[in-house]
Amino acid sequence: MFRAKKRFFFDLPLITVFMASVLTLAVQSSTVQAQSNSNVAQQGFEKWLSGFKQRALQEGISNRTLEQAFEDVYVSDKVLSSDRKQPEFRRTFFQYLNSAVSTTRVSQGLAQFRRYQRLLKSVEKKYGIPAEVLAAFWGMETNYGGYTGNLPIIQSLATLAYDPRRSDFFSKELIAALKILDRGHVNLSDMKGSWAGAMGQVQFMPSNYLKYAIDGDGNGKINLWKSLPDAFHSAGNFLQSLGWNPDETWGYEVQLPKNFDYALADGKIEKSISQWRALGVKGKDPSGKTKPGHRARLILPSDYRGPAFLVFDNFKVIKRWNNSNNYALAVGYLSQRIKQGPKLSKSQPANDKNLSLTELKELQNSLNRLGYSAGTADGIAGSKTRSALRAFQKSQKLPADGHPSVQVLEKLQQLLQSAER
Repeated sequence: MFRAKKRFFFDLPLITVFMASVLTLAVQSSTVQAQSNSNVAQQGFEKWLSGFKQRALQEGISNRTLEQAFEDVYVSDKVLSSDRKQPEFRRTFFQYLNSAVSTTRVSQGLAQFRRYQRLLKSVEKKYGIPAEVLAAFWGMETNYGGYTGNLPIIQSLATLAYDPRRSDFFSKELIAALKILDRGHVNLSDMKGSWAGAMGQVQFMPSNYLKYAIDGDGNGKINLWKSLPDAFHSAGNFLQSLGWNPDETWGYEVQLPKNFDYALADGKIEKSISQWRALGVKGKDPSGKTKPGHRARLILPSDYRGPAFLVFDNFKVIKRWNNSNNYALAVGYLSQRIKQGPKLSKSQPANDKNLSLTELKELQNSLNRLGYSAGTADGIAGSKTRSALRAFQKSQKLPADGHPSVQVLEKLQQLLQSAER
């Protein structure tokens, strides 16, 4: 028998239309709110910019430069995002080095070194910086000019100067960038670089550009993007000003004896080469510059399975360019490979893995709970954390390298679980 279908107050098509209308209104409301927030932010930026322009005028920058530089400039969300980014996972030493000093980068470095050897050697003669070191900085900073950055420098610096987090620092850099434009060294359209404002073939910040950049080709302008003589002379002048010693190398790989006290490899304890040798530290400087009386520090960038290095004051100079042990080691090692020096004796372990930020905090908390004072669990493996780690490793008869590894974290977790049973 035929039965009529039950009718609903809303049939399906009407419900669909109704829900679509609700969603449309929600999206429109959200869009309006976002636009409102954006307008408020832009109004705040424009008010700040008006005051900043007055400061720039007092610094001697022309109205014409200011009008050109700040036309259509706005707060860049991309720049702010990059500035606030804190990676959860950090690369290990080997992961960093294998990328920074890859086979491709070494082969390109050899080719570029041969191509510009005369220019590099002339810069070496003037400033005392080895030609292969200059080439290594060039390779590390922009892959030999292959990528100098594509973000408008004025926009990036204006965004960071407006942002209150590091406003003073970036305001000074913005003034410096405007002075570079005002002096006609580069066109506004060519002034592009990193989100943080680093520019040109060797990635100078604007303030360093003003202090150390050199007109290497003698054309009356300093263009670190298009002139390699300008870029190389500027890098040489900068490194010389930072204190590079032409009579010493940056460092070299060494071999440590069995049962070595890894606490000596903290990068702070300084001994003569003769004293290090007396402790069983062996190695040969490929540059041939090192003398028995030269003083050096020992660093272990990975755990006990990785390479060890004796480093000299020139290593500190590299870190004044970029304050990172991994960066400085990569520059030094790349320069060694460009000069066709030896490869490292140690290779990447199969289980090479760094602790995440969360895991490192857990390691610090675990050390504290077991009575080894690692300080605040902030996810930074500073001297206090490494000292606590060494004490723990010694108590467990492990190699006391102070390196926060996955293996050490697992051992800590096992001990805590046993203690809680």
